[in-house]
Amino acid sequence: MEVYDNANHLAQAIKNSKEYTEYKQAKQELFVDLKLKQQVEEFEKIRYEEQLLAMQGEQQSEEKMAKLQELYKILVQNPNVKDYFDKEVRFNVMIADVNKIIGEAIKDVLN
Repeated sequence: MEVYDNANHLAQAIKNSKEYTEYKQAKQELFVDLKLKQQVEEFEKIRYEEQLLAMQGEQQSEEKMAKLQELYKILVQNPNVKDYFDKEVRFNVMIADVNKIIGEAIKDVLN
């Protein structure tokens, strides 16, 4: 049970973290504007699709990559979107670091 208790504590620590709370707040504030929400969601959908292709070792679409870059250039001109993206990155780095720590702890049984 100790592992589950620690996992629940970790989950709560993540939810209480500055990275999580700032990212969540930025997202809530940004998504009040439905047009902006739609644009950001379109960007994130294309980004996700391209990341998935890259992880699968498949060729990324040059057309979609160009559209992604163009959307990004347009979106980050809005300071609120730039702030949202910056906070999203900080949150994702924290989660990646936590995953790395866990992965390092169990790597001897995974290989």
